[in-house]
Amino acid sequence: MALTYRIETDSMGEVQVPADALYQAQTQRAVNNFTISGYQMPKELIVALAYIKQAAAHTNAKLGNLDPQMAAAIGQAAQSVIGGQYFDQFPIDVFQTGSGTSTNMNANEVLATLASQILQQPVSPNDHVNMAQSSNDVIPAAIQVSAAIATEHRLLPALDHLTVTLKHKQQQLAGIVKTGRTHLMDAMPITFEQELSGWQAQIRHAARTITATLASVKALGQGGTAVGTGINAPANFTAEFCQQLSQLTALAFVPSDNFYFNLASQDAVVALSGQLKTLAVALMKISNDLRWMNSGPLAGLGEIELQALQPGSSIMPGKVNPVIPEAVAMAAAQVIGNDTTITVAGQSGNFQLNVMLPVIAHNLLESIHLLTNASLALADKAIAPFTVRQDNIEKNLGKNPILITALNPVVGYLKAAAIAKKAYKEGRAIIDVAQEETELSRSELEQLLDPLKLTQGGVGKSK
Repeated sequence: MALTYRIETDSMGEVQVPADALYQAQTQRAVNNFTISGYQMPKELIVALAYIKQAAAHTNAKLGNLDPQMAAAIGQAAQSVIGGQYFDQFPIDVFQTGSGTSTNMNANEVLATLASQILQQPVSPNDHVNMAQSSNDVIPAAIQVSAAIATEHRLLPALDHLTVTLKHKQQQLAGIVKTGRTHLMDAMPITFEQELSGWQAQIRHAARTITATLASVKALGQGGTAVGTGINAPANFTAEFCQQLSQLTALAFVPSDNFYFNLASQDAVVALSGQLKTLAVALMKISNDLRWMNSGPLAGLGEIELQALQPGSSIMPGKVNPVIPEAVAMAAAQVIGNDTTITVAGQSGNFQLNVMLPVIAHNLLESIHLLTNASLALADKAIAPFTVRQDNIEKNLGKNPILITALNPVVGYLKAAAIAKKAYKEGRAIIDVAQEETELSRSELEQLLDPLKLTQGGVGKSK
């Protein structure tokens, strides 16, 4: 069926718009102009824009600058978008004008149309929905609001879940000793509990640093309008706006202490992205450890067995691969790449405005989304269900020549090295060779070379 169009007019003249579209002329111009990627602005950003327009309408009404009925209609229209409706009415490409003006006007136009339908009278995208605002303060605020909501409501709970899963797994595997490894080579023994506690500490640390950056992210420059001076916004607009927004989102947003900072830079968001990258690095480390520990089943380390989730090969029957750690590692790689883009984009604060805001929004929200889902998948489909291959662990641990390190204080480094080399060359257990090459009794050697005791540190018997 052929599309039908209507004519809309803006300051540049007439433009054809699909007849059933809620947006108007400026959105259509952006759709026509920006055909770069096919990526649309993230839904989280659209929701944040709706919250901002809702809070601004309430603020303008409370300050006596907007008719209360019109403010209520704008608020009702915004709530429908917050509730998940009309996302198809936000078609503009991510790679657009660097200020995100097109997306701000897209929101203004859609909400104006919806509010006009509610009121049965015209509502202006610019004069009413965008009152006391500029794209230059709205889009930076929307990035911060959307990132704060996604982080607090989804990412941090996912990290809590991963941390709890790691704690439960530590308790489940308490007392099981395995060969430690440095440089991918055999090292002193370590317990699974100790190894997983390192993973858990990585996740806890990442969550703490992400949380710490949110204080800056929640400080908004809304009210700075065009260049940070606050032109066309009442002096008390920002404080009331932040109070309204905090009530709507149940998050504590506050006025920035410097609007020029929020408009000209994206430093708070760059900092958050940096902490997301640190989390990605941690998830990749944990994923790769799981892959190595699961390697085999015969020719690898074979210390653990990950849950079999799907066939691993189209040609090799019975092959099962560590698909979840691989997927998480790829997500982590994407987040690291996103951070590089955000870093470069953050440098584009030319004088009073950053002009790479849309790509910052896209990459930042994608990173939060990927890390949230990757953390949940790693917890539920890799860490919680894996089992330990005790037979392989004990066999390798007994032959680990590095156990001889415990005898250094007793027989000396050179003698211990000779015992280790002989045990490795002959493929024998350290304790058997040490019994032959020293005057220590079997019972003394069992005490000194007890793998579980070796995981607790300390030194052996004195010479």
